[in-house]
Amino acid sequence: MIQAPPVSVGLLRRALADARSPRAPRTVPYVPERAFPWSGPALSLDGPGGVVDLDRTLRLSLAALRNTGGRLRPAPSAGALHPVRAHLLVGPGCSLPPGRYAYDARAHRAHPRGRAPSDAPPGAVVVLTVAAARTVAHYGHRAWPLLLLDAGHAAAALALAADPADVRVSLDADGGELAAAAGLPRAAEWQGRWPGSEPELPLGAVWLPAEEAPSRCRGPLAAWADLPGAVSPVPQPGAETTPPAELAAARYLLECLAADSGSTWHPAHGPAPVTDDTLRTRRSADPSDLTRPPASDLLAHVLTTAADARPDGPAWAAAVAGETPGLLTTAGILASGDARPTFARWAADQQWIGTAGAVLVAHGCPADASPALIRGSHLAAGYAAGVGQALATALGLRSRPIGSWQQADLGAALGDAPGQDWILHGLALAGPADPTLTAPPPLSGKEERP
Repeated sequence: MIQAPPVSVGLLRRALADARSPRAPRTVPYVPERAFPWSGPALSLDGPGGVVDLDRTLRLSLAALRNTGGRLRPAPSAGALHPVRAHLLVGPGCSLPPGRYAYDARAHRAHPRGRAPSDAPPGAVVVLTVAAARTVAHYGHRAWPLLLLDAGHAAAALALAADPADVRVSLDADGGELAAAAGLPRAAEWQGRWPGSEPELPLGAVWLPAEEAPSRCRGPLAAWADLPGAVSPVPQPGAETTPPAELAAARYLLECLAADSGSTWHPAHGPAPVTDDTLRTRRSADPSDLTRPPASDLLAHVLTTAADARPDGPAWAAAVAGETPGLLTTAGILASGDARPTFARWAADQQWIGTAGAVLVAHGCPADASPALIRGSHLAAGYAAGVGQALATALGLRSRPIGSWQQADLGAALGDAPGQDWILHGLALAGPADPTLTAPPPLSGKEERP
């Protein structure tokens, strides 16, 4: 088993506080996307037979959209940087022959990276990794929570595209076991083993079983982790050998967050109205199209779905306007007044949020959270937002995820102890655009103290 670095809880908490602080990232030139790093034959995923249809599942979840120049919009991404990659651990009963594969989302092809173990569980495990360089270049010290959110969105996309009743999702799987199962070294060892290529950090996994697992199953990763390392990536010109300090820090933090954890596999629950067509057509709306309030029953449906998406996830609330503006939860009214302008200031001063039809926010993860809670809260928030956005699309609502939040201490703004209840993620919702709407009353009461 790959050994992870020792976890410095103090370092993680300082990094979390820094990511939540008003300190602006340094401005750097745009970093273009590198070519897909995994070579070998590019295989189609639509092989004959197989209970697990990887062609359909990946096309509806992670694949680039057709006729859009390779645009990767099915799974939302901070800055449209799309750092999430997928490694396929394919056992019997799939539309690909058993083996390890790297998935190329732009070409919708699988590149073989090694054999399967003789005791590989039927079905497939998708190990989700992140390549952090472009996100860190754009967001600096704020990047690593966004990478966790992006991985959560990708996990939700996969779970929704497969049959949710048969899918299991792990957002707490041990990073060392994930890396070993995918045939990857840990980040600190990557350049020594595969110089000139970009490290990938494993953060979660989605299990698509081809049959019911036996009661004494070791878990879907164990057999794969016992295999030796897999085929290496192709070195690329321009890939760093000594990463800048912020990039090295982000990689170290993500590796520490995934260290020494368990592997809990929760069943996925897909909202009933979500169809294949929903998954093909879901998009992040332009902010100018997000001004009309959604119908109250549809908003409640999305809010409840997001809150129930993960049993280990943060709480959710919705800021609404209208005649009785307030902050709502599934249990009732949390606060009165219009919270949207406050949310706009907290979300990197994106002023459009102040006029959005409704704004759902995931909140929790106190300043002194454990590494497991930091990782799990952000991954689960991204996962729940992904499920909520898919449902919103199915209900005819427009939506847009909101990833970056600074000084968003919701608990303190509502008069509770500071540092205990922070906004992690958001999802703006709206009905069709309506220019006749008027602005609601300003925020009043204790919500005036952000």
